[in-house]
Amino acid sequence: MKLLQYALTRPVVTNALKVALVVGLCLNAINQGSQLWHGVGIDWPRVGMNFLVPYLVASYSAARMFMKSGPD
Repeated sequence: MKLLQYALTRPVVTNALKVALVVGLCLNAINQGSQLWHGVGIDWPRVGMNFLVPYLVASYSAARMFMKSGPD
């Protein structure tokens, strides 16, 4: 439960959103770039996962770091 509390703090959420934006855009370009280039439909669940997974990884790792060292 403490991990979730740290994961929902403003610094962790802000950083995780930044990471998810950059990494998600890169993953979408890699995974769906040819579909976009050729005008084929976008796989929206995959778009969501390309942003969600980096967000979860970044927030989990930051929360674990805060648990070990404290959010000073």
